[in-house]
Order: sequence, then structure tokens, then C-alpha cells
Amino acid sequence: MFKKQLTLLSCVFALLIITLGSCKSKYEKLRTSNDNAKKYSEGIKLYNKKEYTKALGLFDDLVTRYRGRAEAEDLFYYYAYTNYKLKDYTSARYHFKTFAETYPSSARAEECRFMAAYCYYLDSPIFSLDQENTKKAIEALQLFINLYPKSDRVAEASKLIQNLREKMEEKSYANSKLYFTIGDYQAAVISFGNTLRDFPDTRYAEEINFLTIGAQYQYAEHSREDHQEERYNQTIAYANQFAEEYPTSKYLKEAKGYIKDSKDGIEKAKSVLAEAFGNPKIAKKLAIKKDTLISQPPSEKKN
Repeated sequence: MFKKQLTLLSCVFALLIITLGSCKSKYEKLRTSNDNAKKYSEGIKLYNKKEYTKALGLFDDLVTRYRGRAEAEDLFYYYAYTNYKLKDYTSARYHFKTFAETYPSSARAEECRFMAAYCYYLDSPIFSLDQENTKKAIEALQLFINLYPKSDRVAEASKLIQNLREKMEEKSYANSKLYFTIGDYQAAVISFGNTLRDFPDTRYAEEINFLTIGAQYQYAEHSREDHQEERYNQTIAYANQFAEEYPTSKYLKEAKGYIKDSKDGIEKAKSVLAEAFGNPKIAKKLAIKKDTLISQPPSEKKN
């Protein structure tokens, strides 16, 4: 009895293996065949069934065979979207862009041009990483707006550009603060200025202007005495400008504090220089003193 049951189970198991094997071999047999029409129709069916990996397996072989044929337009459209559905945005944007350039008169050209830019958007990393793809996404989306100014997708493209610019703004702001944190105060002042220039409407404007005062003060304080008066005066100028622009700022008291400290620093520097004028030893010591304490920050691509 037991042997009969075991034999029956073995037969069922073997039949299951054969059945599964035949299903797989049917797809593989089609994939390696030369029946292009069958591959195409089956690929579309698989795509509609959301079996994108299998659909791609068939489309990969067909794109070269159909190039230049009437059916190629539909095939290339599905091919681009299959890559997109599989989240291969690098391949998808290439194929969307190629479609738009190959079939500029197609009703789908506008859509594919937008999707190519959108794939760049999806490949844009978090703000702390290299933003090369972010820049390319902005360029691609702006190109779409220029090419199709009356498109219904212009509003969405503009919103995506705004999102990307905010990410780059965040990157610029973080880099500027990094220079300040590691003690490269001169670079911090320059970088804060660049952030305000590149993003004049930044939500960090008040804080950046305040931090610029602090960075300039630290730059002056770590300078050699013969350069301090000029650099402290720049601190005072930044602080006065801040007080005019942000009269109710929570940083106002500290900003005014930098003015007093800078004036004290100027007087101290003048005193040291006067003493050095009549004392060769002090003058020599002052001459070999480093002008600033500068650390080399990591490059933007490594941030």
C-alpha cells in the first residue's frame, strides 16, 4: 500500500515538473525563435499583464529587427515604457529620448520627451550626494517647456524644476555650513555668498546672512594682525547690513555683538602692530605667523 502511494506521489511530482518545465520552455522557445510577429504580440500581452521582465526579454530582440519598419514606432514606445516599469530609468530615458528624436511628428513625441526628462528627475539623488543628474533633469525639463510651451504638462514640469532647485539649494546651503564647521572661514564666506547669488529667494537667507557675519569674524580673528583691521571692518559691514535687512531678527543681538567684538579686535591688532614696530623680535615673529587657519574641505562630489 505504502509503495503504491509513494509511486503515485512520484508520478504527480514528475508530472508537475514536466508541466512547469513545458511552460518555461514555451516562453524560451518563443524568445529564441525567429517568429517576430508572434514575439511582438506576445510581448504586448505580457506587458499588459504587467509581466515586464518577460516582455523585455522579447522586446530586446525585436528592437533591432524592427528598426526602420512601420511597426517600429509602437514597439519602441512599449520598449521605453517596459524599462520604465522595471525602474531602469537610465535605459528608459535613453529610449524615450530616442523615440522623441526618431519620431518628432508622432502624437507620442511630446509624452516621450517629457518622460525622458522625468526619468532624470527620478534618478536625482538625495541632496547630500552629487547633483549632476539633478542639473541634467532641470535642463531636460526646461527643454521640454521650451519645445512644448502650450503643453498640459508644462505646469508639472515647472513644479518638478522647482523641486529640483530646492534640492540644489539644500546642497549649496549644506556645503557652505560644512566649510564653516571645518574652519575654512574664508571659503564659508564665499560659499554663503554664492548660495545667496544662485538662490536669491532661498528660505535660508536670514540664517545665511547671519552665518556670513560669524564666518567673516572668525576669518578676521584667525588672520595675521596686519590683515585683521580690513577683515574686521568687513565683519562690521556685514553686521550693519544684516541689522538693516532684518531689524526684528532673533539673531540681531548676536549680530550687533560681532560689531563690538570686531572693533575690539581692530584695537588689539593695532596695539600688536605698534609694539612690533619698535621691537624687532616681535616683528619677526609676526612676519612668520600664518595668515589664516584653513582646512581643505572635501569636494562637492564626495559630499
